[in-house]
Amino acid sequence: MTNSRVPGFHNLSRADRLARISDLTGLTHEQTAHLAAAGPDGELADHLSENVIGVMSVPLGVATNLIVDGQDVLVPMATEESSVIAAVCNGALACRDTGGVTTQADDPCMIAQVQIVGLDDLPTAQAVVQTQTAEIARRCNECDPMLVELGGGFRDLDVRIAGPFLVVHLIVDVRDAMGANAVNTMAERLAPWLEELTGGTVGLRILSNLADRRLVRARAVWPAAVIGADTVDGIISAWAFADADPYRAATHNKGIMNGISAVALATGNDTRALEAGAHAFAAQDGYGPLSRYGKTPDGDLAGEIELPMPVGIVGGATRVHPTAQAALTIMGAENADRLGRVIASVGLVQNFSALRALATEGIQRGHMGLHARNVAIAAGASGGAIDRVARAMVDAGTVREDLARSLLSGGQD
Repeated sequence: MTNSRVPGFHNLSRADRLARISDLTGLTHEQTAHLAAAGPDGELADHLSENVIGVMSVPLGVATNLIVDGQDVLVPMATEESSVIAAVCNGALACRDTGGVTTQADDPCMIAQVQIVGLDDLPTAQAVVQTQTAEIARRCNECDPMLVELGGGFRDLDVRIAGPFLVVHLIVDVRDAMGANAVNTMAERLAPWLEELTGGTVGLRILSNLADRRLVRARAVWPAAVIGADTVDGIISAWAFADADPYRAATHNKGIMNGISAVALATGNDTRALEAGAHAFAAQDGYGPLSRYGKTPDGDLAGEIELPMPVGIVGGATRVHPTAQAALTIMGAENADRLGRVIASVGLVQNFSALRALATEGIQRGHMGLHARNVAIAAGASGGAIDRVARAMVDAGTVREDLARSLLSGGQD
């Protein structure tokens, strides 16, 4: 590679872009052919992204055993890590006898921020804006009459002083959308009027990914008779570690997002927005775990989770991607509310399974056992040799690519 400056690259066809990249970077014939074999997904990807040369496929699996608010649900999950889906299946099975997961959700309200700079008297400007709630509501709702017709629209106003800035929060019910386009449009339209009203200058006007007006809470009980009394105590202790130490909390929450992001990706939702919002929410009072665990009066394990859930079933890739549409159908998620409740439930159940593994056998045994097939493939195994090599590594208690290669040298199916 000698120069990343490629004038007119975005104007080329996908095939010509790939050919150009292949020439510039020395892709092998096999690598180029693989990227070219995107099929119909390549055509769709060309409209969804920029400078497309191929498609990066992610396995789509289905988590079983989950009950959410009294209804059985199959959950499509897009992830390359098999242990994530297995964890949801196992954790959901362990709480089926107690009714699975129950949830509670806020209305789907998103926040748009309008930053006003250059104000000498922030408290006075704050008071002036607060007196205009009705007018602000009218102007916001005029931006999206269809949203209002569907039962959404402007809901509240929060005017904050943040350092040298006046920050106007427009709180908008976005119904079945993630909501970025709707609230961003309102913030843009309102900006010139707010400048006239306050005498300041509007800086940024954009949604916040800290969607703390759009929280979902999920709760489940795992019987001690099913998971063991020692496991109940071990999981509570593991959670307490995360509650006391942000270094542990970061990994604790990453495990939660393993499940949440996999469902979000499968349904065409914005995984980055969910992750940013979740971690910001976890850090509001000093970074801590998104979930909580304790013991019921009967000695069973009770777990719960609370986090922002800005997801939608309309707009963006969710509406146009056939895989996302199929995933929503499999899940039976006919609105964003149901989708958010299922995703939060997956996060809780995923977290339970991760903590159970940590508190008992340790994470490596189960995780690496499931990872062994990937390692075998990376070492060159194919066909029946994949399972043979994976089993041999698990039996040996060592899952490494060099061992897989050594096992393969003894003969491949």
